[in-house]
Amino acid sequence: MFKTNEYFDGKVKSIAFTSEEGSATIGVMAMGEYEFGTDSIEIMSVVSGSMDIKLPGSDEWKTFLAGDSFEVAKGVKFGVRIKTETSYLCLYK
Repeated sequence: MFKTNEYFDGKVKSIAFTSEEGSATIGVMAMGEYEFGTDSIEIMSVVSGSMDIKLPGSDEWKTFLAGDSFEVAKGVKFGVRIKTETSYLCLYK
């Protein structure tokens, strides 16, 4: 069954589901700056739009465009800046 999630006053919304690769969410983010924490390894893929990401241990933001993916370790926080409405797919390992 699907589970819906809403964060940051509705600016980030997702639907959780189980894929062939395991647990996943697909969602959208409105323009803004966010900080997320991880409970597992996350592999995030940008479906449309773009994300500026500040990974743990880095002082720099890196831009990921549609078709790009990145991995975030378990038990950390990372920054996300959204400059245009963006959709994503996140796989949890």
